[in-house]
Amino acid sequence: MNNEQLKNILEVLDTTIASRRTSVQAGNVDALSYVAKLMKKGDDAILKKIGEESTEVVMAAKDSRANVIEGNFNSEYQSKLVGEVADLWFHSLVLLGQFELSSKDVLAELSRREGLSGVVEKESRVTE
Repeated sequence: MNNEQLKNILEVLDTTIASRRTSVQAGNVDALSYVAKLMKKGDDAILKKIGEESTEVVMAAKDSRANVIEGNFNSEYQSKLVGEVADLWFHSLVLLGQFELSSKDVLAELSRREGLSGVVEKESRVTE
């Protein structure tokens, strides 16, 4: 998959999520839209889902690590890990959409950090 295809996937997801948010704000929740139903439930429902998905990522990674065969990762467990990370990314995009943000905002932040030492970048953040 090339960069343009990856960009298109994110754009489609961003557009769809923004559309669902607009529908929810207008009181038109599509009964078939998972995103609209989740957004209608509110921030806490989305945060709960992200917590669940985060836990599933951790468990899938542990399963993948535990099922190395002759020094090689087991493709079945690798696939499960990828699927769980996809779920986490998706729900993170829904959360961003709930707050009228998108993948572009995250990509801009990652771009800003590119080339910075992780230690230096973390130290530059404002602490509360």
